[in-house]
Amino acid sequence: MPEYLAPAVYVEEVSFRAKSIEGVGTSVAGIVGPTRFGPVRGKPEVVTSFAEFTRIYGDVQNLSFGGSGVLNHTAMAAKAFFDGGGKQLFVARATNYSQPTDGFAAVADGSNNVTFSSRFPGAMGDFTLEVEWRDSENLLQSTVTSAPAEGEVVFLEATGLPEDAVASGLSSAHFPLDIRGLVQRNGDHYQIVDDLCVLDPDNGATIAAADLESGGNHLVVANMVVDGDTTITYTRVVAKRPTSGPLEDGTSAVLTFSEETDLSDFYTGNHWGTLTTLRGTLNAAGTIFTVDGSGLNTGVAAAIDLQLSALAAAPDSVRAMMVQRTFDLSVRNGGANGPVIYSYGNISSTPDGDNSLASVMAADPQKSYDKLTSPVQCALAASITGEDVMTALFEMFDAGAMNPAPGSVEGPRYLITLSGGGDGNTPAAVHYGGVIDEVNGSTGFSALEDIEDIAIVLAPAAAADSTNHQAVVAEMQKHCRKMKYRVGIVDSREAMSLSDIREFRSNFDDSRLALYYPWVVAADPRGINPTVNLPPAGFIAGVYANTDVTRGVHKPPANETVIGALRFAQDINRFQQELLNPNGINCLRSFPGRGHRVWGGRTLSSDPEWKYLNVRRYFLYLERSIDKSTQWVIFEPNGEQLWDNVRITVEDFLYNEWVNGRLLGSAKSAYFVRCDRSTMTQNDLDNGRLVCEVGVAALKPAEFVIFRIGQKTADS
Repeated sequence: MPEYLAPAVYVEEVSFRAKSIEGVGTSVAGIVGPTRFGPVRGKPEVVTSFAEFTRIYGDVQNLSFGGSGVLNHTAMAAKAFFDGGGKQLFVARATNYSQPTDGFAAVADGSNNVTFSSRFPGAMGDFTLEVEWRDSENLLQSTVTSAPAEGEVVFLEATGLPEDAVASGLSSAHFPLDIRGLVQRNGDHYQIVDDLCVLDPDNGATIAAADLESGGNHLVVANMVVDGDTTITYTRVVAKRPTSGPLEDGTSAVLTFSEETDLSDFYTGNHWGTLTTLRGTLNAAGTIFTVDGSGLNTGVAAAIDLQLSALAAAPDSVRAMMVQRTFDLSVRNGGANGPVIYSYGNISSTPDGDNSLASVMAADPQKSYDKLTSPVQCALAASITGEDVMTALFEMFDAGAMNPAPGSVEGPRYLITLSGGGDGNTPAAVHYGGVIDEVNGSTGFSALEDIEDIAIVLAPAAAADSTNHQAVVAEMQKHCRKMKYRVGIVDSREAMSLSDIREFRSNFDDSRLALYYPWVVAADPRGINPTVNLPPAGFIAGVYANTDVTRGVHKPPANETVIGALRFAQDINRFQQELLNPNGINCLRSFPGRGHRVWGGRTLSSDPEWKYLNVRRYFLYLERSIDKSTQWVIFEPNGEQLWDNVRITVEDFLYNEWVNGRLLGSAKSAYFVRCDRSTMTQNDLDNGRLVCEVGVAALKPAEFVIFRIGQKTADS
């Protein structure tokens, strides 16, 4: 109690009203089953649309269990749920792998310097990665100069050179002389670089650069003058500084020609032929391009140093130089031409830094959302260089896509394909039930125990497995009873006869389960077949969620349209339903002019008190709402004042339910709340128990509508 120690005015906040009870949500669903991708352990993730489902748990394409393709019923049920009006769906993936490391797709270079692997197991993890280089500008810069700088290598094109311009003992008959080649300014002469020149004498004789004066091979600067009979052009070609940053020795680059070009007279090394694409590295000065000899270039068995000034021998319009060190990476699903499902941007070939492969595609991303949606991770070996990274990438690139055939309209594509992903074996009941693992993460229905909001659970994929179906439903039943406030939607198996479905129903007696029959025929979301037969659970969960939001949980989820249904796999007539309905088997029926509807709203309970699904779900709603909103009562002084507060709190909540038309009768007859000495003994009080009794008159559905019509006389 407050203390009053000094004379003053004390203002204190008190409450003169009872606590309020807020109704809980009943439309949140939880689904357990195999998917193409996504986490297999830990707290299930909520998805609020089918697009979000596919980002985390993969698409609707078939699963492959033991080499056999099966329909992806979990993904198709999720789609049906959202199409039918569902808003929130928690997903727990069920898998059956022999080892925890099974099912992951991966690819690595021969030295394991770079390893890409799928973040989650699954055959969908056989992604195709496409590298798109960011540095797309042409770096080649060609200028004509009249006076090359000291030590600079340029391309010389001269015609009509006089004899005194060449420091050699060549016969005078060879002059005037034409020359094309690489030269370097060394003081008072131009040294021919590595004999890389072509000499055309006036007399038409064949002359090699080696025929020039021994040890000289040079031209006299002072006598290299332009007159009426002589033309001289010096061309400088360098790679300019890219916008992404300065060049460094070993910067990966690609040299491309728009048509076949032969520069074999102006470089030293193996002849690469007339290729249109050459891969290699640039030096920091941007003057020398080293053609890779490790196998990236067909026919090049050893590295070749190419002075970029030699490119002056090729027309400007046919050459381009681009560096390859920063790139975007797209993840394609279903092959090289499949849709892009994820993109990573601004990745550097540098092995360290914030935008390295290991950082952008981290094995353990900092953001929780990235842990769910980032489909691929990358690991780099220790102590490798950027050149090692580029070498590893080029080793993994698809050679055919990287080197399109001459004349192809397709440009080079840099594709890396992951392989080895698998869906494992068909999950059994034990995998659906799951395990509680606080260290590694729980699985199956056990994982859903951590989510308080779930009110509906389903496992549609189990209906396609005749071996495990009944056992999976038993796991669902145990889960619903354990969690108290949940109901499970049970599917029939495909093409069950009336006797089959009645026999299957006889295995269960539980008010928290509802069985639906037959399967739904819907448009094939894969686009393979016109239609596909699906278990009804996903559609029915959507009906539950939509009815709860638009009408309320007190309204039976029946006589509602099945959104997405083209028809039902079996046509159930009235006489057949007369056999099924008394057994609690909810039929799906088609009616002329009224579409395809849910035509049943019963549970699988033999107790008449809990025969109707809406009554069962409404009571679960009331119980959970009162439970959740009266936690403040615990450890309060257990006396008359507390009892009155609890009674008034519950009465106010039930009065609001009655006003909204969810209870039967008048305000006095629709409900009662007792919390006093009549509900508690002294023994209860001594043992810390507060007992409150609540009774409500729930609305039953008008399942059988009867009009009694008889004849009457006109005067009666």
